[in-house]
Amino acid sequence: MESAPRVFPVSWDQFHRDCRALAWRLSDLGPFRAMVTITRGGLVPAAIVARELTIRVIETVSIQSYHGEQNQGDLTILKAMRDEFRDQGGAGILVVDDLVDTGQTAKVMRNLLPKAHFATVYAKPLGRPLVDTFVTEVSQDTWIYFPWDLGLSFQTPIAGGKDA
Repeated sequence: MESAPRVFPVSWDQFHRDCRALAWRLSDLGPFRAMVTITRGGLVPAAIVARELTIRVIETVSIQSYHGEQNQGDLTILKAMRDEFRDQGGAGILVVDDLVDTGQTAKVMRNLLPKAHFATVYAKPLGRPLVDTFVTEVSQDTWIYFPWDLGLSFQTPIAGGKDA
């Protein structure tokens, strides 16, 4: 019998704390001359990290890798970054995303900005080697539900069953 994937719902409060923890870990590694964030998932952590590290220059790269709720497929760059962010191989640039999963998106960014510092809030084992700084590692079979994906509803207990 195949087990259901693990789920890790993240509240706004927890996500904010985790983003601040990421900024704390990054604070001694800068200063960074600019930030590049991967949309859409990287937008919220980028705003929090940029505030905490007083980074004012922020660029976005839009890379689509998920098609539907949980289906990761081929990568498509929907919006590239401006050329000046690629100067010096991205030295002094901080790249921020919410999660590194399989590492496909991180590989694209590493090719674009090989000298940049890559940071994510969460990391899974397959993608973790491609990230310089992260806060929390979860198992590869865990699906993270970010606060912008959630609404208030009943949560089934981890052990299952309605009598739990």
